[in-house]
Amino acid sequence: MTQAGGGGDGTAPGRLFVVSTPIGNMGDFSFRGVETLRQVSVVYAEDTRHSRHLLDRYDLTTPLVAYHEHNEAKLTPRIVERLLGGESVALVSDAGTPLLSDPGARLVQAAIAAGVPVVPVPGASALLAALVTAGLPAEPFTFFGFLPRGGAERAQRLVAVAQSPFTTVLYEAPGRVVDTLSAVAERAGADRPAAVARELTKLYEDVRRGTLAELVAYYAETPPKGEVVIVIAGAPAPVLDESALRERARELRGQGYSVRDTATELAREFDAARNLAYRVARDAE
Repeated sequence: MTQAGGGGDGTAPGRLFVVSTPIGNMGDFSFRGVETLRQVSVVYAEDTRHSRHLLDRYDLTTPLVAYHEHNEAKLTPRIVERLLGGESVALVSDAGTPLLSDPGARLVQAAIAAGVPVVPVPGASALLAALVTAGLPAEPFTFFGFLPRGGAERAQRLVAVAQSPFTTVLYEAPGRVVDTLSAVAERAGADRPAAVARELTKLYEDVRRGTLAELVAYYAETPPKGEVVIVIAGAPAPVLDESALRERARELRGQGYSVRDTATELAREFDAARNLAYRVARDAE
């Protein structure tokens, strides 16, 4: 059970604010986000040089401290100590929402374990911006972040993307877009619908839609630049062979299976809908 946080002197813990920042257009920063960064004791940022520009734009003088994959193990216990001492702090990434392919998960988990309130301050997200402009089903969807660079882990993830029945969203470096689209096409089929969203909310924002084959051909000739999000349609549901379903129903009924048991077996073997399986089982009498 989570224990109540706070210092040994009974001090109530501060709060860890997870703050979303603009992914391009500075107008996307919320009033709440600005006020949160103004009021906390310190802002932990993935790249302080990048985040300094953001704070300067809004006349924020809150101290900035670097928090990234190379120092998060060392800094996390210190940050939790500050939180337990009553200070509130904010976590930001270079752009968008922390933890989504950015550092922060370790700190959030440590804060929760210590009984420190974790407060989201929602805002811009490249993941959601791409999903709602892709023209593909937005729910359910699966977010894979950046794929592994190579090896068995990359191969396994590519298979998962190709076989997922849900729309999938990937982040990718511009120089690897063609390779990734080609690798998915090899496993999912060249005709699978997809979209590539580039430089979202920025001056040269572009969302290109088409089949995987069409997108591979386009970006092979026109190498993409900037931040890229790839959205891929889910695998189509397999077409049920009703003639095979009926033949199997006759076999089962001939073996003495009841209508109910036949329907259960058909649903299991063919992944058929229960009402269809029951109808076919009943008609096989």
